[in-house]
Amino acid sequence: MRIGPYTLKNRLIVAPMAGVTDRPFRMLCKKMGAAMAVSEMITSNKALWTTAKTLRRADHSGEVEPISVQIAGADPAQMAEAARLNVEQGAQIIDINMGCPAKKVCNVAAGSALLRDEALVARILEAVVKAVDVPVTLKTRTGWCREHKNALRVARLAEDCGIAALALHGRTREDLYHGEAEYDTLRAVKHSIGIPLIANGDIDTPEKARYVLDYTGADAIMIGRAAQGLPWIFREIQHYLDTGERLPSPAVEDIRHVLLEHLDDLYGFYGEYSGCRIARKHIAWYTKGLRGSNEFRQAMYQLESTADQRQAVAISTGWPRNRSGWNTWKGTTPWRRVSVQSDEVGRQGAG
Repeated sequence: MRIGPYTLKNRLIVAPMAGVTDRPFRMLCKKMGAAMAVSEMITSNKALWTTAKTLRRADHSGEVEPISVQIAGADPAQMAEAARLNVEQGAQIIDINMGCPAKKVCNVAAGSALLRDEALVARILEAVVKAVDVPVTLKTRTGWCREHKNALRVARLAEDCGIAALALHGRTREDLYHGEAEYDTLRAVKHSIGIPLIANGDIDTPEKARYVLDYTGADAIMIGRAAQGLPWIFREIQHYLDTGERLPSPAVEDIRHVLLEHLDDLYGFYGEYSGCRIARKHIAWYTKGLRGSNEFRQAMYQLESTADQRQAVAISTGWPRNRSGWNTWKGTTPWRRVSVQSDEVGRQGAG
């Protein structure tokens, strides 16, 4: 699949997720097999460009190409300026957010709220495409609500405005993340446009990835929530697409190794105070599905230093050395992989 001048190594893309797809997570997912990872959304509000949060989101040091940066907003001129700024800071692809269902985004008429105003959609797309000399992509949903799905019209608008690729989530804004994603709309859109379509929504297993690609005819798939604590899902999916066979589930020691590497990157990126706190949710995602993980996660919330946090994860008696064995953490809590067949116990959905 190509996006402008960039040929992706496969059809697997990491979805943009606020608070998740920071540079450490993007780099890890690419290492684990993703062809591209889209950044957390960066606001088009110029007043916020110099905040520590925005500056950190715009940090792409050492990141593997192509570097895709998502911008969010509702004003065409501001979005164009935000696109130019991010290209100056290293973005090689600009992605426009018209899919986020969060209230704080929709309340300022951005994200999926834009689907209610197709004329404004067109003005934003045109402004951003004209503002930069890099490919511009669009991420959106099937519509504002089930009664008014307008993904087909928006997709055609996007193509007419020069959008290089369209990522489409199989839910409306009204759906949020409830129920199941539907792929009939994605299939119809693919048959109606000439630009690449990236299918998104509830792609959480290798088998589901194969099904969605075949059913929709999509050029690629985008995975979000299913990669939280499971960054190797990209490697597993690619192996299945290539061979029709599943890779064995990773041994718990392998999970720990990946987690420790991830923690080190988080600590280096965010520093002591923020790194320790941001790491907590990642530790929870990685350990979900292990016996005793609830107690372990609660203990993590009591630790206030990165050194203590890392040591708790690294201690040799904390995790079983293979999927069938078990051991104890601090001599009391048994840890054991609950299922060696599923990717994750209780894990559902994708971004």
